Amino acid sequence: MLARLRQEWFSNVRGDLLSGTVVALALIPEAIAFSIIAGVDPKVGLYASFCIAVIIAFVGGRPGMISAATGAMALLMVTLVKEHGLQYLLAATLLTGVLQIGAGYLKLGNLMRFVSRSVVTGFVNALAILIFMAQLPELTNVTWHVYAMTAAGLGIIYLFPYVPKIGGMLPSPLVCILTLTAVSMALGLDIRTVSDMGELPDTLPIFLWPEVPLTLETLWIILPYSISLAAVGLLESMMTATIVDELTDTDSDKNQECKGQGIANIGAGLMGGMAGCAMIGQSIINVKSGGRGRLSAFTAGLLLLIMVVFLSDWVGQIPMAALVAVMIMVSIGTFSWESVRNLKEHPLSTNIVMLATVSVVVATHNLALGVFTGVLLAALFFANKIGRFMVVKSEQPSSDERHYAVIGQVFFASSEAFMKSFDFREAASKVTIDLTQAHFWDITAVSALDKVVIKFRREGAEVELVGMNEATSTIVDRFGVHNDPAEVEKLMGGH
Repeated sequence: MLARLRQEWFSNVRGDLLSGTVVALALIPEAIAFSIIAGVDPKVGLYASFCIAVIIAFVGGRPGMISAATGAMALLMVTLVKEHGLQYLLAATLLTGVLQIGAGYLKLGNLMRFVSRSVVTGFVNALAILIFMAQLPELTNVTWHVYAMTAAGLGIIYLFPYVPKIGGMLPSPLVCILTLTAVSMALGLDIRTVSDMGELPDTLPIFLWPEVPLTLETLWIILPYSISLAAVGLLESMMTATIVDELTDTDSDKNQECKGQGIANIGAGLMGGMAGCAMIGQSIINVKSGGRGRLSAFTAGLLLLIMVVFLSDWVGQIPMAALVAVMIMVSIGTFSWESVRNLKEHPLSTNIVMLATVSVVVATHNLALGVFTGVLLAALFFANKIGRFMVVKSEQPSSDERHYAVIGQVFFASSEAFMKSFDFREAASKVTIDLTQAHFWDITAVSALDKVVIKFRREGAEVELVGMNEATSTIVDRFGVHNDPAEVEKLMGGH
């Protein structure tokens, strides 16, 4: 236990402190922007980001991953805030946390194994595109100074690591932010800064119980929103955890992450903040800047609060161009360029799943809908592929006997092909169906077997089933009706 604590918290102190600082600076304008999207005061997003980042550092299942207020969650809150106000949003945030904790105990994090690699790739590419598109408003209808600062920022980010001796000492995104802020202040450039995004809070968050009636009516108002927030939050968090797992070559506890996200959202709701989840962009900033442990998330949350409350005059002067450069770096680093090169090599079905996921996410800005589309397509392609691997071989040991050998998986997608493989008009007095190399998966397959047996019997043949494995035998015995006279009569009456 002590060794694990040391590994997760203090094995990378310098890297975690520096990366946490970069993340904290990048979180400020995003938290304000997400608050504006949700229709609430900027401090709601800032307080939420502080609470979630700090709490998740202790209770999350993925060290090095950053969680805070996010755009995907903010979009789901708009209607609730508009129709019922902030207090109902806080109540919905608390319920969201409870639902996510429940999901953790139900081990819903294990469902990530059903998300294929092509869906994850599509999710990552879509987020990279959305992150880049989110920077475009900061680069339109602006003076040339903004373009020059952004270009300079990208130059610093990509070239600073190659500077001898000092290149590896500081994260290049942090150097970018500090350098461009100093240049902007020294030259007195009239460009957009963090303070232009919204007013920063000047007080620490306080305990705040939502002022809503504790009635069933209130529950019915917030429940639909809480379910949506819980689902989208967990989905984005699980996907982000999977990506960080790959970037750091380490494993994470997805079910613990579900519980951690729930606890963090309850904490945010009690401190006047909105619901949040893992952030892929900030998590990649953290990893790229050297962050690996829980200390990085804790540092990001704590410094965020300190900077917006006590150092707001300085933080407010950070040019948005510097943060745009950092986010463009994140976009470029997030996008899977290999997936573009692999389009010619990968199967068409894999490419369709990936491109469909990207298209739906980018078109709707709904991460959950995009991932659902990708998972559904992947499942359909998989079922179709497995369904084609079923064959039925036929032999005639004698003039009045026919032997069929079924090989492969029989389920809803292959049941029709299974039935078409038999010749029911052949004048055979005995038919043997060998299921030694077959597996029946569902009631559709069992129903197909019933129809085959009954059709042969109707033609006067004696039917024998041999070689059923234990699993097939169990499902056939439970749901099969070919030995039930009453059910056979019903089926035969339908022909």
